[in-house]
Amino acid sequence: MLPARRSTALPIEIGGESFLADPSGVLIWPRRYTLLVADLHLEKGSAFARKGQLLPPYDSLETLIRLEELVTTYRPRRILCLGDSFHDQDGPARLDPLDRQRLARLAAAHDWIWVTGNHDHGAAASLGGKVVDELLEAGVALRHEAAAAATADERLEISGHFHPKAILRARGRRLSRRCFAGGRAPCGRDRLILPAFGAYAGGLNALDPAVARLFAGRFDVWATGGQAVYRLPSARLDPDQARVGGHRVSGDGPSSARAARIAASGITSDAGEA
Repeated sequence: MLPARRSTALPIEIGGESFLADPSGVLIWPRRYTLLVADLHLEKGSAFARKGQLLPPYDSLETLIRLEELVTTYRPRRILCLGDSFHDQDGPARLDPLDRQRLARLAAAHDWIWVTGNHDHGAAASLGGKVVDELLEAGVALRHEAAAAATADERLEISGHFHPKAILRARGRRLSRRCFAGGRAPCGRDRLILPAFGAYAGGLNALDPAVARLFAGRFDVWATGGQAVYRLPSARLDPDQARVGGHRVSGDGPSSARAARIAASGITSDAGEA
């Protein structure tokens, strides 16, 4: 069965393929009956606790419940996790038994693929599904981190790793939300970077050089705002603010009615981003 389209999902046409960007941050590939998700970072809370930084230990449960809801909505045949599914290699061993069962049921019910990330190094292999370093399918390269060069068969690359977030100004506030980032890569193929999905996964400004250099000039973002997704050109985003003497220094950044609408839809302030 084709995945259902939620009224709040926004179509993305890129690299000759049609996708749906869900406000949760997952990407639906209807032609391939596939749900793509990046950077679950399961057991990040327990990883921090081992280092003495105590956080509520429910991030894995929250992340899995959200994922289950999306699977129920879209009913994909395949789920493709684009790396860093666990915050570290020992993450699977720290999973609560009930969370492990929940994840195992999901993996058993679908064609489940774990792409290896720089944090997990394929540690999820014990939980079912198939582990791959990357995948090339119908001209679409699926990997954890964007690659500088493209093979002759690649017309589109989909990846995660950078946790992009859109920063913009509205009504005197800087607003922040996880986002998809897409456009033409310097090597000539198209590129789409997914936002991090994990409950405790932070974000990197899409205008940060680490992200912006992945595109040949300007690019687009699809900001996830509450129950909707908003497409914005990168020229509308706000760069990180410089700090002088411990204080943020910035000019009078532009605001817009559209930015205000996005703010009302549930985008958090920059200061509140995890």
